[in-house]
Amino acid sequence: MKTIPLGTTGLQIPPIAVGCMRIGGMPKSDAEHFLRGAIELGANFFDHADIYGGGTCETVFAEALDMNPGLRDTVLLQSKCGIRPGVAFDFSKQHILNATDGILKRLKTDYLDVLLLHRPDALAEPEEIASAFDTLQASGKVRHFGVSNQNPAQIRLLQKYVKQPIAANQLQLSITNATMISQGLHVNMQDGDALNRDGGVLDFCRLHDITIQPWSPFQYGFFEGVFLGNTEKFPALNRTIDTLAQAYGVSNTTIAFAWLLRHPAKMQPVTGTTNLRRLADCVKATEITLTREEWYQIYLSAGNTLP
Repeated sequence: MKTIPLGTTGLQIPPIAVGCMRIGGMPKSDAEHFLRGAIELGANFFDHADIYGGGTCETVFAEALDMNPGLRDTVLLQSKCGIRPGVAFDFSKQHILNATDGILKRLKTDYLDVLLLHRPDALAEPEEIASAFDTLQASGKVRHFGVSNQNPAQIRLLQKYVKQPIAANQLQLSITNATMISQGLHVNMQDGDALNRDGGVLDFCRLHDITIQPWSPFQYGFFEGVFLGNTEKFPALNRTIDTLAQAYGVSNTTIAFAWLLRHPAKMQPVTGTTNLRRLADCVKATEITLTREEWYQIYLSAGNTLP
């Protein structure tokens, strides 16, 4: 599989991140089959978070793969911290350090390739975050750092104190949740799509070489459901995707994933499936480049508009 750069870190990564949020309840044999199959497909970048399954997803991952130093060198591990159930969010230095130690213990590894801050903390003190990052980097526990669901101003504030480059920003984005794209198309318009809801985060990340990692690439709304196959709510979109899938000789999953990969921002979408065949369909999207006409056709058929 081809690779893309992770921000300015110099690390080359596959253009697909395998999301591990749903593996917590899988039997060990099923999880092993899926994870080893992903590695064989070249999808060896795995995305975790300490809250996924209350930490069980990381535990199941390590046990399913029988994590060891030899295997560790063949995979890229990313996790997130900062959400505290029963509290809210916590970007304090001590919580970041403790959370990272817990992640490493559950993943049975000495280091993370990437650590993301999970959802903004209103009480965050960037000086504390910077100190935590320095400690983690100096100890070798974390190699690269990023954020999740943050806007440009929040990232700028962080960058004022943090010396490490912000490598990635994980954001919700799909064909049906494409406001970060649509607002850039409705500049100087007076319709609802012209509202700047995120501070121009798409262009900001491109300007600062921050890799966008779209999460829920097949969802509409906030975990309301998937748009693929939902012909009642998205009839035109499914007709368009199915027609293109037939023309390319691939699945509708492949076409929907190819739509994200076609964007010149060189994004790394995060999958959520535990079905190896569906993951293979996502990987297949890296071999397809939709035409400009096809990309806009899909965009419009989802109900998005142009000025």
